[in-house]
Amino acid sequence: MDATDGQPLPHRETLVIVFGVLLSVFLGAISQSITASALPTIGRALEVTGDLSWVVTSYLLTQTAATPLFGKFSDTHGRSAAMQWALGIFVVGSVACALAPNLATLVAARALQGIAAGGLTAIPMTVLGDLAPPKHRGRYYTYFSMTYISAGALGPALGGIFSEYLHWTMIFWFGVPLGLFGIFLTRRLLQKLPPYHRHHKLDIAGAVLIVLASLSVMFVLTAGGKTYAWNSPQIIGLALASPLFWVAFVISQKRAAEPLLPLGIIANPIVRWAIISNAFGWGAVIGLNIYLPIWLQTIGGMGPAESGLALMILMVMLNLGALFSAQITGRIIHYKRPPMVALVICIGTTLWMAWHAEGMGFWELQIVLGLFGFCFGPVAPVTSVAMQNTIVQHQLGTAVAAMQFGRGLLTTFTVALFGVIVLHVLPDTAGAGAEALKNAANRADAIQAFRTLFLTASGLLVVSLATLAAMEERPLLTKRAE
Repeated sequence: MDATDGQPLPHRETLVIVFGVLLSVFLGAISQSITASALPTIGRALEVTGDLSWVVTSYLLTQTAATPLFGKFSDTHGRSAAMQWALGIFVVGSVACALAPNLATLVAARALQGIAAGGLTAIPMTVLGDLAPPKHRGRYYTYFSMTYISAGALGPALGGIFSEYLHWTMIFWFGVPLGLFGIFLTRRLLQKLPPYHRHHKLDIAGAVLIVLASLSVMFVLTAGGKTYAWNSPQIIGLALASPLFWVAFVISQKRAAEPLLPLGIIANPIVRWAIISNAFGWGAVIGLNIYLPIWLQTIGGMGPAESGLALMILMVMLNLGALFSAQITGRIIHYKRPPMVALVICIGTTLWMAWHAEGMGFWELQIVLGLFGFCFGPVAPVTSVAMQNTIVQHQLGTAVAAMQFGRGLLTTFTVALFGVIVLHVLPDTAGAGAEALKNAANRADAIQAFRTLFLTASGLLVVSLATLAAMEERPLLTKRAE
């Protein structure tokens, strides 16, 4: 029986394919966070103290732009071909990162990795949509969520261990053999999933414009008043150019045969609210996952490895929360209620972190992070399943990519904004580790900066809660919509 003839594969065969694509999910997710706890070490090695946030944001930005393109490419040419391209680009990007002699080269190589990650995170979710109807998709989504979240937990820990005890380039070298193995594995497993023969036009112009529009905004935020004066020609010029890029992007989306951001799909209110809720929630989580190691190293005085390991509880409990949600989503009528209650608790934990921005005891930190992780866990499965519940099969890849696009764009700006909040206060200590800040006169300013960061994260979660509440709660289908 074929997954594309309208009938689902047996559970055992579905599991084999699902587990086969989890390596790609792992690679795309861990590459997102593995540099977090290693940023100070990278800064010292490359002799830079500022602009380190670009190591993360360049990856997130190109991932955001590439995700919809890979979704459409997989709809046209098949999941297997799209996955091979994504994994191949990832291997090349990883080697380029490891060999980078300076920050500019590293940022460019990370952008290449981000392009690959657009496929590594979007295509596996589309494969899941090929294999299972919405009502039963939640239990399989659990494996994706656990892999994605576990990679997010291991990222800061491995990055810290590699940079402290081995060498920071190991952050990138370790992904090369995994990427090569992934090419071999997915090529064999995905041959049973032929394309739906729905031809899509790739909106390259839209991808370029969204990158230019986002880059201009982020450069103004990160370089204004720091690298360049606010009244410098560079900052003024980009500040004027950015609105033009955004307007051009919107116009291109209205005129493109198949826009990067499909207006027809997001016109559906369920899809729209699901994407917004998912994006703002994950923006807060990923932003915190990137900057919590810096908080623990600077304010808490931890080393890179210790700060990465301290965050493990966050992602472990997020896994458990997602697992709990996936098990009950298809069994209850009002499947929005658990994640809504959980988001209220999430907001409370970020407010607690803001109140205690000067530092926490070990067990207090573990309880707060664990509670935050467990309570955010239900949000991703519910928003993803609710969105896919309203989409016909031949638009599935585009819809999943649209959600990834929204999440990626919001996360990119969140990470850049968090960097502005924190790194602008510590322009001379970003690459120098905790010792420089311990003796710095601006320690009080640093604590206030992190307090502002935690309050900003609370605001993002409030938006996630409000839009989830606004999303219509339709009964979940028991078969795929053709």
